[in-house]
Amino acid sequence: MMETLMNLIRQQSGDAVINNPAIPNHQNEDAVQAISSGIMGGLQQQAQGGNLASLLSMVTGQGSDANVSTSPVTQGVQQNVQKSLMERLGISPQVAMSIATMVVPMVLNKFMNKARDSNDSSVNGNDILGQATGQQGVDWMGAASSAMADGKLDMSDLMRVAGGFMGGGGGTKQNQSGSGGLGGMLGGLFGN
Repeated sequence: MMETLMNLIRQQSGDAVINNPAIPNHQNEDAVQAISSGIMGGLQQQAQGGNLASLLSMVTGQGSDANVSTSPVTQGVQQNVQKSLMERLGISPQVAMSIATMVVPMVLNKFMNKARDSNDSSVNGNDILGQATGQQGVDWMGAASSAMADGKLDMSDLMRVAGGFMGGGGGTKQNQSGSGGLGGMLGGLFGN
């Protein structure tokens, strides 16, 4: 998955990184790595900071936030990529945000399309969501599919899915108590 993400960034970053006079050529690969870590860190922040429903919508391609370019997740990821570029390359906030706004929506759109493509095994929606939430080994796509049977993903759907993960015997004591893991994350999602 990470190799695919890096390749997508390299493919989509021509004008924003490679042809950008603010980034010396010897820093192009550092920029690609900063964008990659910024995207993954941003997805984690979004999932664990209250935008899990929007991220699920993006990954599944269903729901009100399925459009990558208008999703609040994309905006949050762009801010994280901006920070990552500034820290790693020492570039100005304006240049970093310019790069993030050019690259992140294109990369996330292609990344999510690959996750939804059953003929493409390079990216899996369960892997994206597992990485973002810190909950590996969960059938996120199966749960999202059943939760979205009515055509939308709302808080009651998420509560039902989370309840199944936490109360179905697979949750840890920490998760069940809500102090960490999926329970803590969903507590943040619901404002608890």
